[in-house]
Amino acid sequence: MRLRLLTYNIRYGGVGREQRLAAVIASCSPDLVVFQEATHPAVIEALAAATGMRNWGARPGRSTAFMSRLDMAHHEWHRPAGSRHHFLELAPAGTEFRVFALHLRAIHSNWTERRRVAEVRGLLRGIERYQHGFHVLAGDFNTLAPGEALDATKLPMRLRPLVWLSGGRIRWETIQVMLDGGYVDGFRSLHPDQAGYTFPTWSPHVRLDYFFLPKGFIARLRACGVVADGTLGQPSDHFPLLAEVDVA
Repeated sequence: MRLRLLTYNIRYGGVGREQRLAAVIASCSPDLVVFQEATHPAVIEALAAATGMRNWGARPGRSTAFMSRLDMAHHEWHRPAGSRHHFLELAPAGTEFRVFALHLRAIHSNWTERRRVAEVRGLLRGIERYQHGFHVLAGDFNTLAPGEALDATKLPMRLRPLVWLSGGRIRWETIQVMLDGGYVDGFRSLHPDQAGYTFPTWSPHVRLDYFFLPKGFIARLRACGVVADGTLGQPSDHFPLLAEVDVA
Protein backbone atom coordinates (compact mmCIF):
# COMPACT_ATOMS: atom_id res chain seq x y z
CA MET A 1 0.00 0.00 0.00
CA ARG A 2 1.34 3.39 -0.96
CA LEU A 3 0.54 6.18 1.48
CA ARG A 4 0.66 9.93 0.85
CA LEU A 5 1.61 11.76 4.02
CA LEU A 6 1.46 15.53 4.41
CA THR A 7 2.98 17.52 7.26
CA TYR A 8 1.72 21.09 7.63
CA ASN A 9 2.24 23.87 10.17
CA ILE A 10 -0.98 25.88 9.89
CA ARG A 11 0.10 28.88 12.02
CA TYR A 12 -1.76 30.08 15.10
CA GLY A 13 -4.37 27.34 14.91
CA GLY A 14 -5.59 28.18 11.41
CA VAL A 15 -8.69 30.07 12.61
CA GLY A 16 -10.32 32.06 9.81
CA ARG A 17 -8.24 30.36 7.12
CA GLU A 18 -10.02 27.03 6.96
CA GLN A 19 -11.15 27.28 3.33
CA ARG A 20 -7.72 28.25 2.04
CA LEU A 21 -5.99 25.61 4.15
CA ALA A 22 -8.43 23.00 2.84
CA ALA A 23 -7.67 24.05 -0.74
CA VAL A 24 -3.92 23.54 -0.20
CA ILE A 25 -4.49 20.16 1.44
CA ALA A 26 -6.97 18.98 -1.20
CA SER A 27 -4.48 19.84 -3.96
CA CYS A 28 -2.10 17.25 -2.46
CA SER A 29 -4.64 14.38 -2.22
CA PRO A 30 -3.06 13.04 0.98
CA ASP A 31 -4.13 9.91 2.84
CA LEU A 32 -2.87 11.24 6.16
CA VAL A 33 -2.13 14.78 7.34
CA VAL A 34 -0.19 15.67 10.47
CA PHE A 35 -0.38 19.25 11.71
CA GLN A 36 1.60 21.63 13.85
CA GLU A 37 0.14 24.70 15.58
CA ALA A 38 -3.22 22.94 15.35
CA THR A 39 -4.38 24.31 18.69
CA HIS A 40 -8.10 24.60 17.81
CA PRO A 41 -9.84 21.23 17.32
CA ALA A 42 -12.79 22.86 15.55
CA VAL A 43 -10.43 23.91 12.75
CA ILE A 44 -9.17 20.35 12.27
CA GLU A 45 -12.75 19.06 12.31
CA ALA A 46 -13.69 21.59 9.62
CA LEU A 47 -10.64 20.69 7.50
CA ALA A 48 -11.46 17.00 7.76
CA ALA A 49 -15.03 17.63 6.61
CA ALA A 50 -13.91 19.87 3.76
CA THR A 51 -11.35 17.35 2.45
CA GLY A 52 -13.28 14.13 2.95
CA MET A 53 -11.16 12.79 5.79
CA ARG A 54 -13.25 10.50 7.96
CA ASN A 55 -10.89 10.40 10.93
CA TRP A 56 -9.26 13.21 12.85
CA GLY A 57 -7.81 13.97 16.25
CA ALA A 58 -6.88 17.20 18.01
CA ARG A 59 -6.79 18.59 21.53
CA PRO A 60 -7.26 22.20 22.70
CA GLY A 61 -3.94 23.95 23.07
CA ARG A 62 -1.87 21.05 21.71
CA SER A 63 0.18 21.77 18.65
CA THR A 64 0.14 18.37 16.93
CA ALA A 65 -3.03 16.93 15.37
CA PHE A 66 -4.03 14.71 12.46
CA MET A 67 -6.71 13.80 9.98
CA SER A 68 -6.84 10.71 7.80
CA ARG A 69 -8.68 8.73 5.14
CA LEU A 70 -7.38 5.61 6.91
CA ASP A 71 -8.71 4.11 10.10
CA MET A 72 -6.37 4.41 13.07
CA ALA A 73 -5.78 1.47 15.35
CA HIS A 74 -4.31 3.85 17.87
CA HIS A 75 -3.36 7.48 18.33
CA GLU A 76 -1.80 9.04 21.39
CA TRP A 77 -0.05 12.22 22.45
CA HIS A 78 3.21 12.03 24.39
CA ARG A 79 5.26 14.74 26.05
CA PRO A 80 8.81 13.79 27.08
CA ALA A 81 10.29 15.75 29.98
CA GLY A 82 11.52 19.14 28.81
CA SER A 83 9.57 19.15 25.54
CA ARG A 84 7.77 22.32 24.47
CA HIS A 85 5.01 20.45 22.62
CA HIS A 86 3.46 16.99 22.68
CA PHE A 87 4.40 14.65 19.87
CA LEU A 88 1.70 12.49 18.33
CA GLU A 89 1.90 8.75 17.72
CA LEU A 90 -0.29 7.33 14.93
CA ALA A 91 -0.84 3.66 14.08
CA PRO A 92 -2.84 3.08 10.87
CA ALA A 93 -5.12 0.06 11.23
CA GLY A 94 -3.99 -3.20 9.65
CA THR A 95 -0.30 -2.26 9.49
CA GLU A 96 2.82 -2.34 11.67
CA PHE A 97 3.63 1.15 10.41
CA ARG A 98 3.91 4.10 12.79
CA VAL A 99 3.93 7.86 12.23
CA PHE A 100 5.34 10.24 14.82
CA ALA A 101 4.37 13.88 14.31
CA LEU A 102 6.38 16.50 16.15
CA HIS A 103 6.87 20.20 16.64
CA LEU A 104 10.11 21.33 18.26
CA ARG A 105 10.51 24.66 19.99
CA ALA A 106 11.18 27.74 17.88
CA ILE A 107 13.71 30.63 17.78
CA HIS A 108 17.19 30.49 16.25
CA SER A 109 19.90 30.60 18.90
CA ASN A 110 22.45 28.25 20.40
CA TRP A 111 20.40 28.03 23.61
CA THR A 112 17.20 27.00 21.85
CA GLU A 113 19.15 24.62 19.61
CA ARG A 114 20.39 22.81 22.72
CA ARG A 115 16.79 22.58 23.90
CA ARG A 116 15.73 21.11 20.53
CA VAL A 117 18.52 18.54 20.80
CA ALA A 118 17.16 17.53 24.21
CA GLU A 119 13.62 17.36 22.84
CA VAL A 120 14.50 15.12 19.93
CA ARG A 121 16.63 12.85 22.10
CA GLY A 122 13.72 12.49 24.51
CA LEU A 123 11.43 11.62 21.62
CA LEU A 124 13.86 9.00 20.27
CA ARG A 125 14.15 7.40 23.70
CA GLY A 126 10.36 7.30 23.89
CA ILE A 127 9.97 5.46 20.59
CA GLU A 128 12.96 3.14 20.98
CA ARG A 129 10.79 0.02 20.84
CA TYR A 130 9.72 0.91 17.27
CA GLN A 131 13.15 1.70 15.88
CA HIS A 132 13.66 -1.70 14.25
CA GLY A 133 10.37 -1.48 12.31
CA PHE A 134 9.12 0.87 9.63
CA HIS A 135 8.14 4.25 11.00
CA VAL A 136 8.53 7.90 10.07
CA LEU A 137 9.02 11.14 11.97
CA ALA A 138 7.54 14.22 10.35
CA GLY A 139 6.93 17.80 11.32
CA ASP A 140 8.34 21.22 12.08
CA PHE A 141 11.81 20.79 13.58
CA ASN A 142 12.44 24.55 13.67
CA THR A 143 16.11 24.02 12.86
CA LEU A 144 18.51 23.83 9.94
CA ALA A 145 20.31 20.76 8.67
CA PRO A 146 24.11 20.55 8.77
CA GLY A 147 25.64 22.58 5.96
CA GLU A 148 22.58 24.78 5.47
CA ALA A 149 22.96 28.49 6.18
CA LEU A 150 20.83 31.04 8.03
CA ASP A 151 20.84 34.59 6.67
CA ALA A 152 20.27 36.55 9.88
CA THR A 153 19.46 39.71 7.91
CA LYS A 154 16.22 38.03 6.81
CA LEU A 155 15.04 37.48 10.37
CA PRO A 156 12.63 39.90 12.06
CA MET A 157 14.54 42.64 13.88
CA ARG A 158 13.40 41.34 17.27
CA LEU A 159 15.09 37.96 16.64
CA ARG A 160 18.42 39.12 15.21
CA PRO A 161 20.00 39.90 18.61
CA LEU A 162 19.61 36.22 19.58
CA VAL A 163 21.87 35.26 16.69
CA TRP A 164 24.37 37.95 17.63
CA LEU A 165 24.33 36.71 21.24
CA SER A 166 25.16 33.28 19.86
CA GLY A 167 28.36 34.71 18.44
CA GLY A 168 26.84 35.22 15.02
CA ARG A 169 26.94 31.49 14.36
CA ILE A 170 24.46 28.86 15.50
CA ARG A 171 25.71 25.30 15.91
CA TRP A 172 22.95 23.31 14.24
CA GLU A 173 22.96 19.93 15.97
CA THR A 174 19.36 18.64 16.08
CA ILE A 175 19.27 17.17 12.58
CA GLN A 176 22.68 15.61 13.12
CA VAL A 177 21.22 13.77 16.13
CA MET A 178 18.60 12.30 13.80
CA LEU A 179 21.21 11.30 11.22
CA ASP A 180 23.48 9.79 13.87
CA GLY A 181 20.46 7.87 15.15
CA GLY A 182 20.19 5.99 11.86
CA TYR A 183 17.54 8.15 10.17
CA VAL A 184 17.52 9.55 6.64
CA ASP A 185 16.41 13.07 5.75
CA GLY A 186 13.78 12.13 3.18
CA PHE A 187 13.76 15.35 1.18
CA ARG A 188 17.53 15.70 1.05
CA SER A 189 18.02 12.05 0.05
CA LEU A 190 15.91 12.59 -3.07
CA HIS A 191 16.87 16.20 -3.80
CA PRO A 192 20.53 16.72 -2.87
CA ASP A 193 20.82 19.90 -4.94
CA GLN A 194 17.53 21.62 -4.13
CA ALA A 195 17.09 24.16 -1.36
CA GLY A 196 13.71 22.82 -0.26
CA TYR A 197 12.83 25.97 1.68
CA THR A 198 9.59 25.68 3.66
CA PHE A 199 9.57 28.97 5.58
CA PRO A 200 8.34 31.69 5.39
CA THR A 201 5.97 31.44 2.47
CA TRP A 202 6.30 35.12 1.54
CA SER A 203 10.14 34.96 1.37
CA PRO A 204 11.33 31.37 1.62
CA HIS A 205 14.89 31.09 2.90
CA VAL A 206 15.07 28.23 5.44
CA ARG A 207 14.05 24.57 5.54
CA LEU A 208 12.36 23.87 8.88
CA ASP A 209 10.02 21.00 7.99
CA TYR A 210 11.32 17.44 7.64
CA PHE A 211 10.39 13.86 6.95
CA PHE A 212 12.68 11.18 8.44
CA LEU A 213 12.65 7.42 8.11
CA PRO A 214 15.08 4.70 9.25
CA LYS A 215 18.01 4.14 6.91
CA GLY A 216 17.07 0.48 6.40
CA PHE A 217 13.71 1.47 4.91
CA ILE A 218 14.86 4.17 2.50
CA ALA A 219 13.75 2.09 -0.50
CA ARG A 220 10.16 2.58 0.64
CA LEU A 221 10.36 6.35 0.16
CA ARG A 222 8.93 7.09 -3.29
CA ALA A 223 8.64 10.88 -3.19
CA CYS A 224 9.19 13.82 -0.87
CA GLY A 225 8.70 17.44 -1.88
CA VAL A 226 7.70 20.90 -0.77
CA VAL A 227 4.21 22.01 -1.85
CA ALA A 228 4.90 25.59 -2.93
CA ASP A 229 2.12 26.30 -5.44
CA GLY A 230 1.80 30.08 -5.50
CA THR A 231 -1.63 29.91 -7.14
CA LEU A 232 -3.13 28.64 -3.88
CA GLY A 233 -2.58 31.88 -1.97
CA GLN A 234 -0.66 30.23 0.84
CA PRO A 235 -2.68 30.56 4.06
CA SER A 236 0.19 29.76 6.45
CA ASP A 237 3.76 30.88 7.00
CA HIS A 238 4.99 27.32 6.24
CA PHE A 239 4.75 25.39 3.00
CA PRO A 240 3.61 21.81 3.61
CA LEU A 241 5.86 18.85 2.90
CA LEU A 242 4.39 15.84 1.05
CA ALA A 243 5.90 12.36 1.06
CA GLU A 244 4.90 9.04 -0.49
CA VAL A 245 5.91 5.78 1.18
CA ASP A 246 5.20 2.12 0.54
CA VAL A 247 3.75 0.87 3.81
CA ALA A 248 3.41 -2.74 2.72
